[in-house]
Amino acid sequence: MILSRRHLLGVGAGLSTPALAQPTWPRGPVRLVAPYAPGGTVDAVCRLVQPGLQSELGVPVVVENRPGAGGTMGTAAVARSAPDGQTFVLVFDSHVTNPALMPNRGFDSARDLAPVTLIGTTPMLVVTPAPRRWQSLPEVFEAAKRSEPEAISCASNGNGTLTHLVLAQIQKALGVSFLHVPYSGGGPLATAAASNQTDLALGAAALSGHVATGLVRALAQTGAERSGKYPNLVTLAECGVPGINAVSFTGVLAPIATPEPILRQFRAALVKVVEQPTISQRLRDGLGFDLLMSEPAAFGRFIDVQTETWARVVRENRVRID
Repeated sequence: MILSRRHLLGVGAGLSTPALAQPTWPRGPVRLVAPYAPGGTVDAVCRLVQPGLQSELGVPVVVENRPGAGGTMGTAAVARSAPDGQTFVLVFDSHVTNPALMPNRGFDSARDLAPVTLIGTTPMLVVTPAPRRWQSLPEVFEAAKRSEPEAISCASNGNGTLTHLVLAQIQKALGVSFLHVPYSGGGPLATAAASNQTDLALGAAALSGHVATGLVRALAQTGAERSGKYPNLVTLAECGVPGINAVSFTGVLAPIATPEPILRQFRAALVKVVEQPTISQRLRDGLGFDLLMSEPAAFGRFIDVQTETWARVVRENRVRID
């Protein structure tokens, strides 16, 4: 029913907008909002596709970082923007964890935002800075069991993010307590991990570069199965923590009443950009994404399922962000 409402709103907006009779879009600079700090995964994807989108659309495409409140501030601003096709937002996994943790976010995804495409998914990584002694995640778990509560720190990319919820699941499964250190996004998290400021870090693609350079050591991945980028990296289940299947993602949304032909045109332009060999290689090899470029309805279903899944995790683990 959520998808039906979303779909009908989009179609209705398209049929009722006289401007669609004239090829006037885009009418000026297009804003691509990254609702997270610079240096993280969403920021990296925005800046990777920006030149190609600019070329395809024939107008300037401006990447605008609007971090705050786990991505909700920038996303809420887009939800309130005019539905004229001049504003889009790239969301991250916190988009599906925030509803259960922040009931007063100022917007509802199904009611206020139209899905454009799910760009791709990637399992998250559990890493430790290179100077730390641990060579495997079970070693860390054993150390945590022998230590006082919160003696071992684990950084996430923010309170209420998917990394925070995965940490909560690990702690409940093992009966241990790590010191949770939330950062304001993937960029600051990756910097902290690379500079040896934490024992462990849970994050997505922003950590990949530091794994490649050897500044951090990957101990496990959070997907149900091993990823194509890290085929030799064990899963949490293989480390004795079954039942976790957490994948980071990034996708594009627009204000709900944005005319459907505009959404289709924007998506087509983005698909062309992502299909360029240099871009797709950087998304796959550099950021670790399995590229999907889904249809809007499929992205809508993905959001709905993920939101329900992580709301259950929040309830079962009694996660709070205050």
